Amino acid sequence: MKRLIIFIFSLLLVEYAYNQKKQSEVLDGVYVKEHVPARKPVPYHHLREADVMWGKKIWRMLDLREKINLPLYFPTKPMDDRYSLTDLLLYGIENEGLVAYSDIDDEFTTPTTIAQINTKLGARIDTTQVEDPETGQLVQKIVTHERKVEQVTRYLMKEYWFFDKQRSMLEVRIIGLCPLRVYEREATQGEQEKEEGEEKDYEVKQVMWVYFPAARPLFANHEVFNPYNDSERRTFDDIFFKRRFSSFIFKETNVYNNREIWSYKQGLDAMLEAERIKEFIFKFEHDLWEY
Repeated sequence: MKRLIIFIFSLLLVEYAYNQKKQSEVLDGVYVKEHVPARKPVPYHHLREADVMWGKKIWRMLDLREKINLPLYFPTKPMDDRYSLTDLLLYGIENEGLVAYSDIDDEFTTPTTIAQINTKLGARIDTTQVEDPETGQLVQKIVTHERKVEQVTRYLMKEYWFFDKQRSMLEVRIIGLCPLRVYEREATQGEQEKEEGEEKDYEVKQVMWVYFPAARPLFANHEVFNPYNDSERRTFDDIFFKRRFSSFIFKETNVYNNREIWSYKQGLDAMLEAERIKEFIFKFEHDLWEY
């Protein structure tokens, strides 16, 4: 009996010390957030090759400037325990062991380094000539350019649609993500800079490919802004798992080297072709049922 009393008293002391420590911490809020940091991604159900009756690889384009996609673009710099999708991927590569792959293909064959990624995001060191205010002579000055994460305004998404005959369901699983940096092309030597009012030239550069299933634990532990309730925020994994984003199809697997839609369709015809592919996937499952 005496040992039981001592044990209970010790537990009470530990709990009291823990509560005191939590109360002494400086919180940007009124409670310690414990739910999201401890979350795990919802596991996929086991899938056998024999269960897949039909499958199709699809490539999509996500424009982060669309209203529904803005939580993936903002904040442009980490703040309030929130990251943009690009900042979160870079954080995972630098601190969580997430592997990034080169943009030479979308099959995750060649890993890339954070230094190569930073270069593609515009990080570099330049030297320029500036006038010394004391001597009036030109001296070299080193200028450091930080990576321009805010210029990543689009994403490529590779996914696989399949019909699971064991569960009689048409499902989709995201395979990979690729951030696209869209920036104004710098004038080369001999070219004149664009005057005000002239149409500017923009370049689109693939930064890296990230294998989506490997990034899901990272996505599940970081929240996305909810404009309606700060205490009920979704995670990045929720956004992708529940398909809470806007995108359009620009490529499907085909015999012509997996050519993109805009290589054989232009303008409105390209949009209609993307809708045709989308409608074909929808009708595939619908036509399997009789009413």
